[in-house]
Amino acid sequence: MAFELPKLPYAFDALEPNIDARTMEIHHGKHHAGYTNNLNNAIAGTALEGKSIESILSGLDMNNAAVRNNGGGFYNHSLFWNVMSPNGGRKPKGELATAINTAFGSFESFKDAFSKAAATRFGSGWAWLCVHKGGKVEVCSSANQDNTLMPGIGCGGFPVLGLDVWEHAYYLHYQNRRPEYVENFFNVINWDYVAKLYAENK
Repeated sequence: MAFELPKLPYAFDALEPNIDARTMEIHHGKHHAGYTNNLNNAIAGTALEGKSIESILSGLDMNNAAVRNNGGGFYNHSLFWNVMSPNGGRKPKGELATAINTAFGSFESFKDAFSKAAATRFGSGWAWLCVHKGGKVEVCSSANQDNTLMPGIGCGGFPVLGLDVWEHAYYLHYQNRRPEYVENFFNVINWDYVAKLYAENK
């Protein structure tokens, strides 16, 4: 069965002023749709057809550029829409908060580490908060549409929070001010969803 472009869990303008409606419309309807269609074309008639996206990425032949780029693009954006919410922006609670404090010393130190990973990723890519088996969390970044499910990429854990730092994610509104975009991302993080992923994959 072919992969389908997931619906946004909120309206295009729901994240304003942090992320503008026009960017969301193009990002979801053009970029994510393109990755979805290209992924389906890349796996059609192959042994990958019918597998889950997590299975495809974790067992990926990294030389298969079409599946690497489009499979990553499909998965990363599917995560990205869900880790944001118009009601987001508070701090994590419970086990996730404990894990972040254990790894980084405080939420503010985590925020600094995550923001640095996002702001200093050269060119296009993503910043990640990942969880390893046992519950330890780690921050890293990856290039292009790579993610930490892929062999040998980033921190190698399960991604529970991802930030898109491709220019198409912010340039209409922020131009070259990536650090401002990264800062405002913290106003819309859906920590309940991140905590759910953490609990399921620790």
